[in-house]
Amino acid sequence: MITLAVDAMGGDAGLNVTVPGAVAFLKQQPDVRLLMVGDETALNEALAKAHAPMDRISVVHATQVVGMDEAPQLALKNKKDSSMRVAINQVKEDNAQAAVSAGNTGALMATARFVLKTIPGIERPAIAKFLPGKDGHMTLVLDLGANVDCNADLLTQFAVIGSELVQALHPENGQPRVGLLNVGSEDIKGTDTVKQTFKLLQSSKLNFIGNVEGDDIFGNKADVVVADGFVGNIMLKTIEGTVKFMGKAIKQEFTRSLFNKLAAAVALPALRGFKQKLDPRKFNGAIFLGLRGVVIKSHGGTDEVGFMYALKEAYHEAKSDILEKIEQGVAVQLAALAEVKQQEADTSAASHISSSL
Repeated sequence: MITLAVDAMGGDAGLNVTVPGAVAFLKQQPDVRLLMVGDETALNEALAKAHAPMDRISVVHATQVVGMDEAPQLALKNKKDSSMRVAINQVKEDNAQAAVSAGNTGALMATARFVLKTIPGIERPAIAKFLPGKDGHMTLVLDLGANVDCNADLLTQFAVIGSELVQALHPENGQPRVGLLNVGSEDIKGTDTVKQTFKLLQSSKLNFIGNVEGDDIFGNKADVVVADGFVGNIMLKTIEGTVKFMGKAIKQEFTRSLFNKLAAAVALPALRGFKQKLDPRKFNGAIFLGLRGVVIKSHGGTDEVGFMYALKEAYHEAKSDILEKIEQGVAVQLAALAEVKQQEADTSAASHISSSL
C-alpha cells in the first residue's frame, strides 16, 4: 500500500480542487492511502461533501496555510505548522512515500529542501517533468522554474540527476541520451554558461548528445533535456499557451460557417482524440528532483482533474522506489566528473609551472 501526503489547502482553489481530485484518484488506485493535511474542521466537511472513502483517508491537522504570494523564506520561518510543511514532514518521518502540493512553488521548494535535504553532491533541486513526444516517447525536461540563475556546475548536476532518474525508471532502454537546450546545435552557440556546461558534459560519463533546440524536445532526439529554470519555465508556459491557443483556434474555425460545422461533425472523433492527447492537465505534476524524498508540485491553478494527475505522478514515483538508485548513480557520475576536473587542473598547473621556468 502506497501512502501519499497531500497539502489539501494549497493552490489557488484549495479544498475545492484538492478534495475532489483526491477522491477521483482513490477511485482509480485501490492500493493507495492519503494523508490529507489541513484545517481539520474544514477538511472533514469537504471530504464528507465529496463522499470521500474515509477508510483510505486520514486527516492530519495543520493550523497554517502558506499564501500563494508569500515570500519563501518568511513561509519557511513563520509557517512551521502550515499544511505544506506538515505534508513534507510526513515524508521525512516515513509516514508517507511522497508529498503533493499545489501551493506556492518557492515556499514548497525552500521547505522541501530544508526538511528533506538534497542528495549528496547536488546543490539545489530542480523541477523536472516528462513531456510527451513523437511515437509516445517521453522526454524529461529540467529545470522548469526552481532555479532561474544557474552556473555550469549546477546545470551539469541537473543533467546527472535527470539521467539517473530516467535510468532508474527505464533501465531496459540503456543509458539515457542527454541534450543541452540551446539556440542551435553547434557547440559555439549559446551563453558563456551554456558553453561551459557543454564542455563539462562532454567530459562526463553521461551519454551526452550535444546541444538540442526547442523543437527537438518532441522529436525523440533526447531522453533528458537540461536548461536553467528561467529558460525552462518560459518554454513550459509557451507550450501550455500554444496548446490552449490551438484548441481555441480550431474551435473557432469549425464554428465559422455551416460548412465548417458539418466538417467538424465528421472530424469530431479525431478532434476529441487530439484534445485528449494534448490536454495539459494530463501532464500536471512535476517532481522536485535532487531531494532525499519525493515531492510533487502541482500547478496552482489546475482543476480537480489536473490535481488527480499530480497525485498519479506522485504514486508512480513512490511505487518505483527509485531514490536509492538515483543517489548511488549520482555519486558515481559526480566522482568521475570530479576526477576529470582534477586532471585538467593538474595539467593546467603543470603547464603554468613549465612556462614560468
